[in-house]
Amino acid sequence: MSLSSHIAELRRKHENLSEQVEAAQRSPATDDLHIADMKKQKLRLKEEIERLSHA
Repeated sequence: MSLSSHIAELRRKHENLSEQVEAAQRSPATDDLHIADMKKQKLRLKEEIERLSHA
């Protein structure tokens, strides 16, 4: 897998997580810890994207 395709895949995962977080925040039944975990995953993906983009 090339670096650009890897970054594109990470961006796709980040966007997907973003949509999941938004949907979870609209649902009153969603556990706050689950939302926080998804946000942490999003942050890790964003940091990895940034790291790879500037490599």
